Amino acid sequence: MDPLLSEWLNLIVRWFHVIAGIMWIGSSLFFIWLENHLVKGPDAKPGEEGEVMMVHGGGYWHVVKRKLQPGALPEPLHWFMWEAYATWLSGFSLLMVVYYLGGKAFLVDPAIADISGAVAIAIGIGSLVVSWLFYDTLWASPLGEKTKLSASLTALYLLGITYVLTHVFTGRAAYIHVGAIIGTMMVGNVWARIIPGQRKIVAAVKAGLAYDPAPGLKARMRSRHNNYFTYPVVFIMISNHFPSTYGNEWNWVILGVLMVAAALVKHFMNISETFKAWLPASLATGAAAVLAMYIITAPRPPAAGAATANIAAGSHGAMVSHATVTPVHFAEAQAIIKQRCTTCHAAKPTDDTFTVAPAGMRLDTPELIQANAGRIKMQAVDTKTMPFANKTGITEAERQTLGRWIDSGAKLD
Repeated sequence: MDPLLSEWLNLIVRWFHVIAGIMWIGSSLFFIWLENHLVKGPDAKPGEEGEVMMVHGGGYWHVVKRKLQPGALPEPLHWFMWEAYATWLSGFSLLMVVYYLGGKAFLVDPAIADISGAVAIAIGIGSLVVSWLFYDTLWASPLGEKTKLSASLTALYLLGITYVLTHVFTGRAAYIHVGAIIGTMMVGNVWARIIPGQRKIVAAVKAGLAYDPAPGLKARMRSRHNNYFTYPVVFIMISNHFPSTYGNEWNWVILGVLMVAAALVKHFMNISETFKAWLPASLATGAAAVLAMYIITAPRPPAAGAATANIAAGSHGAMVSHATVTPVHFAEAQAIIKQRCTTCHAAKPTDDTFTVAPAGMRLDTPELIQANAGRIKMQAVDTKTMPFANKTGITEAERQTLGRWIDSGAKLD
């Protein structure tokens, strides 16, 4: 695909996806909040399950939740489903633009799995279909009545598919596909379970018949699932900005922990009104999880014997390390960067995918190389997420050379 066309498609679809996602996630969070704050007063009318008073935008809002009575369908009745459909359709379109039509660079790394683009795309789409079928079949079966067991099986499945995908795709692509899997589960809930259940109730009310509450209860359960899926998906949507997560050798563990932690945060938010005593424990658990992830993603120290010169200070005069490293002159580091990096990270990239430097990061002058030394270390040396799929063939020895130059203070001598 033409790079400029790809970039504009990316921009337009991503913009639409973010807007639709905000609408869907916002309504999901709002309705769960409403339900958690409903109060059934002594003057409640028959069929009323609770009410809540709110103030917003200079007005006062009185919201009442009640059961529909046969033959008494209020008009107009507002449905909340198009936000979900728009979010998934735009998200899948974005997946196609960035990962399926944009070449193999974002999707496949031969060092992880040397497969063709067509095979990778088939695995990606297949993972969405298989995951939805597993999840929906599980929760529609008698096991779905055993909430804790089914929730545990769902979590284990997501961890397992994360492991598989991180050993097939690039870390970045694997994370996005896990997000697409969860998003597919969410929109599948809306399309196949929540809306059909609500339509059955509406149809019975229109016909003046007493309705079976079971479809509504099942729809409510799936809506709750979507509520818990929300925070993990939001993290995955922004994860491509954090190579220390998807680029780590334990990326599948990191994503698994962060997904569980995000779901637990949502859980404690949901129950905060009735279980405030759990707040200290939840905060401590979250802090411990973040600390553990920080330790896991921390760069490993250089191997013993690989260095000879003491380092006292970095390029800004701050203490960097008391370890010893083999000194590297800037000319050697610059030669590697010119050959392996500036095809993309330059004022006029020569790469076949990028028309401008990704993330605005240019490395075509000594000063720019020095200014971006920390980012080079993170992405080219520590996480090895750059170059994309190692398109320019950088070697491990060259990565280590760049690392030693930066650890030596990133000097321009």
